[in-house]
Amino acid sequence: MLSGRRFPQEITPADLERQLASFRKLGVRWVVFSGGEAQLNSKLPALARMLRTEGIHVTLLTAGLLLESQAEAIAATLDDLIVSLDGPPAVHNHIRRVSGAFEQIAAGVKALRQFRPDMIVRARCTVQKANHRSLCATVQSAKEIELNSISFLAADVSSSAFNRPEGWSPERQDRVTLNAEEVAALEIELERLICDHRPDLDSGFVVENAGKLRHIAVHFRAHLGEVEHVAPRCNAPWVSAVIEASGDVRPCFFHPAFGNIHDQALHDIVNGSEALRFRANLDIATNLICRKCVCSLHIPRQNEEPMQTDVQAV
Repeated sequence: MLSGRRFPQEITPADLERQLASFRKLGVRWVVFSGGEAQLNSKLPALARMLRTEGIHVTLLTAGLLLESQAEAIAATLDDLIVSLDGPPAVHNHIRRVSGAFEQIAAGVKALRQFRPDMIVRARCTVQKANHRSLCATVQSAKEIELNSISFLAADVSSSAFNRPEGWSPERQDRVTLNAEEVAALEIELERLICDHRPDLDSGFVVENAGKLRHIAVHFRAHLGEVEHVAPRCNAPWVSAVIEASGDVRPCFFHPAFGNIHDQALHDIVNGSEALRFRANLDIATNLICRKCVCSLHIPRQNEEPMQTDVQAV
């Protein structure tokens, strides 16, 4: 049962300290700090140091606006990071509604590399109405600021995840998702990306293969009702968990919480009756939330434990 008490909306070192025994018991090996904006957590360096002392790999997912000012601490306490890159400079700045947002990412990456020249910085681009014709230019921009790779995913417009418990109205969705004409333009842009950047796909600089890139357009066609939604390959609820700033624990970003770390240890939550029942009854191929998912995770499992090793902390 979820706690009815209210807590500060920030994971603290004390919160993490109480869960370290669970992390060890679960064999947690990777934590991703995301948000919101994880860099706004005033204790992020302390949290990262605690996890790395446990031998856990720590990744930061960030909009990148604070990278330059926090470069020394990030370089010293995190293993790698992922920056949200929405397009080439003008497109990125328009989507972010921040003048110079792209330039701030570039300056932040440069500052990080001054402290740690070999630090891995990857990009993640969310494909939507404002950038669907700019994917090739986005790859080129990622190269120009010396990022290590870039991945693409479709915008999520229909779920209640990411701090929108009531979901988006149809009008709000239409400002982000693609109409039929725009999907056709996206398909052309994706084929151009696959053809013109074949060496980047082969090298892994563009993370997705051709099939996964083409599925982005399929997702938007499904949103229009032209084709059926098809669930991606995913085992996130069996190999990971999401800890939100409130302490709520979810099986992934999209399904409801089944516990709170302010009430129970993480190990007991993910192996509790509610979590076990959820996983036993979940058929990813037919579940509508899973079929509409844009952010799947698949990690090969070493064994058949009900919960394994990777935790994303929000």
